[in-house]
Amino acid sequence: MFRNLNVVARIFERQIRTPPPATSVHCARRFYENFVPSFTIYDVECPDLSFRKFTDDGQYLISFSRNHQDLIVYRPTWFSFSCKEEDCSGHDLPVKAKRFESFFTQLYCITLASCNELICKDFFLSMENNQFGLFATSTPQIHDAPANEGAIQGVPFIEKITFHLVSLEDGVILDEKVFHNDFINLTNNMGVFLYDDLLAIVSLRYQTIHILQIRESGNLVDVRAIGSFCHEDDELFLNSNSQARCISCITISDRSRLHQSSGNQVENGLQQNLPNEGNSFLSGIKQRLLSFIFRGIWNEETDQIVRIQCLKKKFYFHFQDYVDLIIWKVQFLDRHHLLIKFGSVDGGVSRNADQHPAFFAVYNMETTEVVAYYQNSADELYFLFEQFCDHFHATSRNSMYMNFISSHSNNIYALEQLRSIKNKAGSFSQFVKKILASLPFSCQSQSPSPYFDQSLFRYDEKLISATDRHRQSTDHPIKFISRRQPRTLFKIKPGPEAGSMDGRTKRISSFLFHPFLPLALSIQQTWFLQPAVVNIHFRR
Repeated sequence: MFRNLNVVARIFERQIRTPPPATSVHCARRFYENFVPSFTIYDVECPDLSFRKFTDDGQYLISFSRNHQDLIVYRPTWFSFSCKEEDCSGHDLPVKAKRFESFFTQLYCITLASCNELICKDFFLSMENNQFGLFATSTPQIHDAPANEGAIQGVPFIEKITFHLVSLEDGVILDEKVFHNDFINLTNNMGVFLYDDLLAIVSLRYQTIHILQIRESGNLVDVRAIGSFCHEDDELFLNSNSQARCISCITISDRSRLHQSSGNQVENGLQQNLPNEGNSFLSGIKQRLLSFIFRGIWNEETDQIVRIQCLKKKFYFHFQDYVDLIIWKVQFLDRHHLLIKFGSVDGGVSRNADQHPAFFAVYNMETTEVVAYYQNSADELYFLFEQFCDHFHATSRNSMYMNFISSHSNNIYALEQLRSIKNKAGSFSQFVKKILASLPFSCQSQSPSPYFDQSLFRYDEKLISATDRHRQSTDHPIKFISRRQPRTLFKIKPGPEAGSMDGRTKRISSFLFHPFLPLALSIQQTWFLQPAVVNIHFRR
């Protein structure tokens, strides 16, 4: 049947046609081609705040004060005004309607940071029911810090990192989790991943994955810590074994005291037999990784001589490189499996880790086993990523809007774009490394807005995309073009309406789209501490 972009024709078509099975939501989303944020209010009068994002249910707009001390939460409210004339569409909006308060109502303002702490403005996670929000505050980062016992050399540390669990409805702080003298990468949620009610926090400095559970009562409960130990009783077993060795050493020294008259000889013998506390074992997770790599190489060959040669070439020759690997990043694949990215120390603290070699491991938390291991140039992992990209996003089963984010495993246009990049790449190995550099995905880093649905709209992903990150600003409007008919449906232009007067000033822009309403914020700011230019884009 002929598909018309006219909204009346679409409503009539919806009445007489039944959509194919499992496509009713996709058919309903086509109405967004008719309801677009085509009107813009430039340079809105608004508080000087740092806006973070909309929650996935669209009920809250999260923002922080410029001094990074306070959390301010707004509720989106569609503005309204009266017009006495017949044709109201041709008139300008009233002055009151052009204010920020006409679109958003402040719910509360609370102070999160205390003393010398600051709010991490790039970090925010919300529970699937959006009942709770997770925020972080920290003291300044200290570089060139000496590595104390158990810490990794070359990793900076932060004196205090505090995670705050806040009730989004009323702003009550329900619970806190504090880390001292540690380093957790909070930029764009990189060091923390939330899946259902499970929270994974990666300590780069002490190479530990802390698994916490967020209870319905609003409490953060420690579940397990993966790093030095994998099982809950590993530390107890090693300590009891160490005590047994100490008792054995003391017994041997008592016996030797009966046969030797020199106290110095006894003392030296006791010193040699006692365990050396400074000589630590490899961590439990590193032992699991090395064992998996060893067994994989061992099973490649059946001939004993060839097997030994392969072990020398592929395992023992690179043994120290494997030992020096550290955990970079972690994400949940489901409630039992973690995707862990390993690499060098330099890559773990670098802003651009794409040039550093990296490895991926799939770890089962229940059995404490590594079940898969890949290099960042592995063809097998790339083909899995190409066909099952949605599985790597690991969204909750109950998340309504997050299940419709476009990817090359559910959208033919995104797949064509990926294959076009692959065909233009000079080296397939370098292309695989570049694509897999995004793994593991940062948690809640993509907007579920239907205007980023690539089956409905086409846009320049160099200027704007569903991924939550700052981009180089442009004076030209960003066009959203219909996929069905080659025409522009609406435009988004950040910054002043007349453009920037100073072309030499470096400007960056960020875009906050409501998850289902035709409403968006474009925020343009400079590197200098000047107030940001906030534009509101909506359907009039």
